[in-house]
Amino acid sequence: MSLRIKKGDRVFVLAGKDKGKSGKVLGVFPGRQRALVEGVNLVKKHIRKNPQHPQGAIIAREASIHLSNLALLCPVSGKPTRMKVMTAEDGSKQRISAKHKAVIA
Repeated sequence: MSLRIKKGDRVFVLAGKDKGKSGKVLGVFPGRQRALVEGVNLVKKHIRKNPQHPQGAIIAREASIHLSNLALLCPVSGKPTRMKVMTAEDGSKQRISAKHKAVIA
């Protein structure tokens, strides 16, 4: 399966406990078909005592979310959209919003 989502994209969450939220993709894991999205799917992480946290701590951090639960946001409307791949005149491939025909950066 080819990946339609890349690092730095703006995405919308379609399913799960954070359904309806959007955020920026921090990283993609192609082998597991998962992505890290800023502010989405937060989990609590217990931190052992260390110089930065002398008492230890519980911090919230992002956990990965499956790519099937994400949709790209259209750069024109800001709503979730499907994506098409078109070939530009110079021969390079571009990701295009299906609805507004806008190039997704």
